[in-house]
Amino acid sequence: MILVEDEVLSPSAPGRMLVIACGAIARELLEVIRLNHLSHITVECLPGKLHNTPQDIAPRVEARLTAAAGRYDQVFVAYADCGTGGMLDRVLERHGVERIPGAHCYEFFLGGAEFSRIHEEEPGTFYLTDFLCRHFERFVIQGLKLDKFPQLTPQYFGNYRRLVYLAQTESRELVDLGRRAADYLGLDYQVRRTGYGDLESTLLHFAGTAV
Repeated sequence: MILVEDEVLSPSAPGRMLVIACGAIARELLEVIRLNHLSHITVECLPGKLHNTPQDIAPRVEARLTAAAGRYDQVFVAYADCGTGGMLDRVLERHGVERIPGAHCYEFFLGGAEFSRIHEEEPGTFYLTDFLCRHFERFVIQGLKLDKFPQLTPQYFGNYRRLVYLAQTESRELVDLGRRAADYLGLDYQVRRTGYGDLESTLLHFAGTAV
């Protein structure tokens, strides 16, 4: 497997199964594949930074689907809706392809019912995953230009009350990075262990493997 910036590619393998995925879940996806010995799956990831421009996700996925047409027996898209407002689902319907259920990765890592519960408990919750803990400065601070205009921080985050780090792994380093992010934003901090959630169960279902 090769990591090139935000794009992760694994060589084609027997079975001709393709997963087109978000680069923000690349590590987790490849770990699920490794742990479950799914060596017959090929993975192509689009850059995680597309989440800053969600209107670009659907056309980029469609371009990959078009390029893959006729080359694989099965294709699956490892994205949730991810802010596309249904645009991604319309693309997938045209191509007859399924995706991970849910509105975003926070939901599919936690599971829909649990995400709804904790969101109702505190609607003013900002979420981080392993990926966002690692790249908080790049995607949040720099992405929102808070490094240049720190006075914008209250405008973006003034209605938030807590930061919840949804942890896919047991990493003390990431827990500490999440705490630093919460301190930067002036929010209460919680850690919830999710593992790989619906990402794993959905991928195993797609691959025809029992969970």
